[in-house]
Amino acid sequence: MIPAKHPQGVRARVLLASVFGPYAQDDEFGSRAINPMELYHNQVTRAQGPCSLRMHHRSWGIMMIQANISAPCAVLDFPTRESFARELTSHHYDIVGISSIIVNVGKVREMCRMVRQLSPHSVIVVGGHVAAISNLAALIDADHIVRGDGISWMRRYLGEDEAAPIQHPPILSSFALRVLGIRVPGALKFPAATVIPSAGCPMGCNFCTTSSFFGGKGKFLNFYESGEELFRIMERLESSLKVRSFFVMDENFLLHRKRAMQLLDWMKEKGKSWTLYVFASANAIRKYSMEELVALGISWIWMGLESPNASYAKLAGADTLALARELRRHGIKVLGSTIVGLEHHTPENMAEEIEYAVAHDTDFHQFMLYTPVPGTPLYAEMAQQGRLLEDVDLADIHGQYQFNFRHAAISRQDSKKFLDWAFLHDFEKNGPSLFRICRTMFEGWKRYGHDPDPRIRRRFEGEARALRTGYNAALWAMERRLKRTNETVSERIRTLRREVEEEFGALARSVRALLGPVLLWASRRRTAGWRAATPTSLVRSASGPTGDSAAPSHLSHKLRQTDDCLQNRTGA
Repeated sequence: MIPAKHPQGVRARVLLASVFGPYAQDDEFGSRAINPMELYHNQVTRAQGPCSLRMHHRSWGIMMIQANISAPCAVLDFPTRESFARELTSHHYDIVGISSIIVNVGKVREMCRMVRQLSPHSVIVVGGHVAAISNLAALIDADHIVRGDGISWMRRYLGEDEAAPIQHPPILSSFALRVLGIRVPGALKFPAATVIPSAGCPMGCNFCTTSSFFGGKGKFLNFYESGEELFRIMERLESSLKVRSFFVMDENFLLHRKRAMQLLDWMKEKGKSWTLYVFASANAIRKYSMEELVALGISWIWMGLESPNASYAKLAGADTLALARELRRHGIKVLGSTIVGLEHHTPENMAEEIEYAVAHDTDFHQFMLYTPVPGTPLYAEMAQQGRLLEDVDLADIHGQYQFNFRHAAISRQDSKKFLDWAFLHDFEKNGPSLFRICRTMFEGWKRYGHDPDPRIRRRFEGEARALRTGYNAALWAMERRLKRTNETVSERIRTLRREVEEEFGALARSVRALLGPVLLWASRRRTAGWRAATPTSLVRSASGPTGDSAAPSHLSHKLRQTDDCLQNRTGA
């Protein structure tokens, strides 16, 4: 439904917010201890304890909206309840937009309630994947629910040209990176900017929330059609953020070969030695030679590795074992993604299926339960068959806990056991992801460190600098840490470390001797359950609201009422 234009138009003051913290704890708003607000530690390296990569990512969707509307706008990311309340009472907002994923619907409900109480004149707009819940309007008190493209919706609501070119904001991909319990200093990081060329994926896998949210099979929302457009954006980000690496947030970037090759032509012409982290399906990767991928700067690929017995088009005819191995040989790190609990899975074949996934020996491996998520074709199919479990809280439908449907052969309780074993088995057999990426970086250096193309050589020289210093010290710490619990992997790490030190000499040995014991000590202080706090971010557009950040005195009573309501509900 197309909303009427807001009475204030582009003069309306807008607040866009993600859901409030704290996160990774069990509470009455639907947070779950099992669900940290961290991409890797949540669903990729979660079983790797202190070796798990720890980092945070901003809410890019609301940042994109802010950059593409003329109205004065503030983005409040990862707020606390208190900071959200303070923002509502410190400034006059005509529109309050709340973005969320499905599992945080309880927090969306609470934030809507707070807006009604603390800023009753504000129009409430709710978007993000939470909008895929079919009966969301009955669960929350919002004026508008936005499904799909939030930029065009907000432009239309403010009376702006929704077809205007998309402006890309400067976005750092991640922040607060920690390795083995220690915050990684800037000199050892590869700071990356996020680039968002499109939303959705035309492959349309039945379980994919992103694909279904932006049109489904055969459709996607393309922001930039040409490689030149992407190049210009990346060039600006390189200058403004001082980066040479880019996390390309496109569900299947390499599927669009023409655009990718145009980008490569511009990179060659301008001598850009950039690093790209991309998502791509196996069938898309096979459209390129390894030489083309390396020239394009592809350093990391997130690739679906569903069962070879599945019928997904993205895997058709692909030998993923050989593909993953060949990518690593060329210094391209692979993050494999495997679904646990597909329709053909049984307790009898599940171990074999997980073993097959682990055999890819990828640098990272995500395991997710086959999960019918509201809004997807799989959810509609399961609902039609009467297989959805009625007593499952929306906060638990995220693919990292238990089935939310009746599987033909695997119980809900056993689904969690198989999932946990998949993560653990991958870690025990292949070792920490940090070790694996060092191994792949070293392979890339040996093959391309002296490449005749200076553009390619510079990129691998950059990785080598990290490998000969902080990463080598991390190898020593992991080698020592795993010596008693997994001697086989510890010995593999030791072999790699010695090869690195033989290649890079005294500097690598000196840094290892100084930093290695510090990393080992720090890793022993951090337990697997350690929660990393997610800092709040507040960014105002140039024409955004200003004023005292403290709550006006005449609204202090309303703030107390909000806190009293919370205490009454929790029994505090």
